Amino acid sequence: MASLFAQAGYTANMDMHPDTCYRAVRSRDARFDGRFFTAVVTTGIFCRPVCPASPPKQSNCRFVPSAAAAMAAGFRPCLRCRPEAAPGSPAWKGVGSTVSRAMRLIGESALDVGSVDDLSRRLGIGERHLRRLFLDHVGVGPKTVAQTRRLLFAKKLISESGLPLTEIALISGFQSIRRFNDAFVKVYDRPPRDLRRELKKQADQTVTTSGKQSSLTLKLFYRPPYDWHSLINFLRVRAIPGVEEVSAQGYRRSVLLGGKPGTIDVKPCLEKNYLAATFELVDLSHLQRAIEITRRLFDLDCDSTAVDTELGADATLASLVKTRPGLRVPGAWNAFEISVRAILGQQISVSAATTFARRLVETFGTPLNLGQDDTLKFLFPEPDALIDADIARIGLTTRRAETVRQMATAFTQGRIDLGMADGLQAAQDMLCSVPGIGPWTAQYIAMRVLGDPDAFPVGDIALLRAINGRGENLTARDLERRAEDWRPWRSYAALHLWNDDAKGLKK
Repeated sequence: MASLFAQAGYTANMDMHPDTCYRAVRSRDARFDGRFFTAVVTTGIFCRPVCPASPPKQSNCRFVPSAAAAMAAGFRPCLRCRPEAAPGSPAWKGVGSTVSRAMRLIGESALDVGSVDDLSRRLGIGERHLRRLFLDHVGVGPKTVAQTRRLLFAKKLISESGLPLTEIALISGFQSIRRFNDAFVKVYDRPPRDLRRELKKQADQTVTTSGKQSSLTLKLFYRPPYDWHSLINFLRVRAIPGVEEVSAQGYRRSVLLGGKPGTIDVKPCLEKNYLAATFELVDLSHLQRAIEITRRLFDLDCDSTAVDTELGADATLASLVKTRPGLRVPGAWNAFEISVRAILGQQISVSAATTFARRLVETFGTPLNLGQDDTLKFLFPEPDALIDADIARIGLTTRRAETVRQMATAFTQGRIDLGMADGLQAAQDMLCSVPGIGPWTAQYIAMRVLGDPDAFPVGDIALLRAINGRGENLTARDLERRAEDWRPWRSYAALHLWNDDAKGLKK
């Protein structure tokens, strides 16, 4: 069985020593969940580090960076620890923007509707080079990653929902029921219907249908520690009335997927290291994309242990990291929405920016008819709704209103596509091509939309106030140089400082 790694073309290098991995397996350390998988040569099964089964002998273990690498080598996913439920692997994060962009596009179904050659052209590189990058950093080629993604997502739906198997096949991206069944037999050695029967019950819950929408709740796992309080508070003070409803107990918002409205409702289950996300969608074919966006919104694939270790070694940040272990960077549901909200927030307070956002939604947003729901009333305006709009009527200056219109035009014309930006600087250059957008705004947008761990809004007054309040005496240029010590986690450093500044302002 071990020789199958070589047969599969496995070349990726782990960034952890096998002894470290084995200690994590023996202790079932959830901080390593998703960072690697354990392939057991004597059983032909691969597991998460948190698997409840008795740990195998270390000599029988092979540690791999992704489920795709294990499956390509001929190992079957464990039915007890369910590798499909693991947090997203960070193995490719920080190793190159091309791989990160490719993984993001695959997560958005790029290879369900196109070929690897199409994907490589979108990335601006050759197909052979793309395959080589994937082998180096993920362990298998892009096509195998996409196939593994479909299969594990289908297994997740079999385990956690009562959806019919035919619908699961289509939602997961399989082109036919036959291919769906063949894939399961090849990997699990049994067809999907037998696998569902073997799980003893169809699901933890059932799908409910109300009108034209289907409601489905799924578990989105993360690696602890996870600072839910700080993240949800960040979202709460910036929530747009009518679009979002945020409290310590959860987050709800209106969404638009595939041109059809819906809602998401996310609640924490912190003692079990997952968020329970309820998706109410007209078309469940967009479910996987909804999950991907929700994971980024709540930064569920962050390796908090690595971030806290690095930033905790900094004299200025050490106490902040100790106070807030597992701090996450809030993401965004929609790139255009966050871009507009960033413009509205230029040089004014958070509360004032939220007021402008509410007015914008009430004036130009699409009314959302959810029956008796009197909280989520609108969808955030689409770009084409703001191109020729009289945005100044909500109280904005003429110049800022024009910046919003220019941003809407750039999105509509495709001049801004942050998913295709080749790195942080390229994203900044793309955004700064819009009149009225400077580096601060561009970096903030990149932080929220791309989830770039190293974005840093240079010149931010709150960051300066926070760090100087901790005993330093820095100018904006000094802070930019000082932040070099925090690479590649400057986004998380910024969140720590913003939280500290907010605490100080309340005193």
